Amino acid sequence: MPKSLAPHIGIYGRTNNGKSTLINKLTGQSVAIVSEQAGTTTDPVKKSIEIFGIGPVILIDTAGIDDTSELGKQRVEKTYQTLKEIDCAILILSDNHFGDPEAELVNRFIEFAIPYIVVHNKADNWPLDVSLDYYLETQYHVKAIDFSARYDDPQPIIEALKKAIPESAYKKASMLGGIVKPNDVVVLVTPIDAEAPEGRLILPQVMAIRDALDNDCICVVLKETNLQQYFDTMPHPDLVVTDSQAFAMVSKIVPETVPLTSFSILLARLRGDFENYLKGTPHLSQLKDGDKILMLESCTHEISCGDIGRVKLPNLIRKFTGKNIQFDYVAGLSPINNINQYAMAIQCGGCVATRKQLLNRTNLAVKAGIPISNYGMAIAYMTGVFARATKLYNSKF
Repeated sequence: MPKSLAPHIGIYGRTNNGKSTLINKLTGQSVAIVSEQAGTTTDPVKKSIEIFGIGPVILIDTAGIDDTSELGKQRVEKTYQTLKEIDCAILILSDNHFGDPEAELVNRFIEFAIPYIVVHNKADNWPLDVSLDYYLETQYHVKAIDFSARYDDPQPIIEALKKAIPESAYKKASMLGGIVKPNDVVVLVTPIDAEAPEGRLILPQVMAIRDALDNDCICVVLKETNLQQYFDTMPHPDLVVTDSQAFAMVSKIVPETVPLTSFSILLARLRGDFENYLKGTPHLSQLKDGDKILMLESCTHEISCGDIGRVKLPNLIRKFTGKNIQFDYVAGLSPINNINQYAMAIQCGGCVATRKQLLNRTNLAVKAGIPISNYGMAIAYMTGVFARATKLYNSKF
């Protein structure tokens, strides 16, 4: 599992509560700086580890939530920003302190529907008080784990995490599940152009190949220039999956009787807000002069003249609508400002993001009543194959 797709676990608490010490204990390595000086951890720091029973996870060490200095306020804000990307949280207490900073964090966990556990650290110095234990159980329905990061075995924390992390965050989902059956022939059309990485395939293509094999399908990989020859000489396949940019050409070659979709749409079904993508995509026909579209990119990358999100798709939208459409771009997990200024938001395939990260991004638009789509669906709609490319997903998402 790629690091970015592993469950993300955030470690939160006041300065010097032992967040970094706990990470070192969980990893069995000195991967986080430990110091008696407050504020040692400034920006969030990520570390990949393996937890038996869960698999690979990303631990995120954050700055203390009680730093009230001007610089500290910025660090705390960065700590809060990590809530948009985590699947589970560990709130670390010590010395039986639970006040406004902890209550604010727990309220945010609840707001973002983040499962969490509470660890009362430094039990060797000051054990968990019965009154605090009772308060946490009655007020928040959570049982604190009394723990010493210096002396205790972390297994109780690991067991609590295994129960808290949603299975959907670490159980392998299938791109083609429910669409194909064993022995189906799946043709994957993979153009090799300027956007293709040197000497390898893009991640959604690799994922689709593996998923087809996992579903016991017969997998055929070819370039778009060989597709006509395949249909001229071979029996029709059970499914064709194409790069979205080749939709126009591929749809003319593949008979209507053969199901057709794209890597991006498969990925949207796997990780994105698929239903709202379906509802929002036709809004492309309702855009007006001066409308602004927010393009959501999940990774940061070098921009080229053939860039799909920054060049090709905006040009296609302007040509399709005949309108003067403006575009803003937000890459990675950067914050989104003033979402209400946009007429539409279009998310990339999200091949390097988790489902949680994608949903937290697009939910901002959904809650504001702004239509959303994704790259593959938008291209399918503007090339006239949207109904065909999404037909096989009816009642399957």
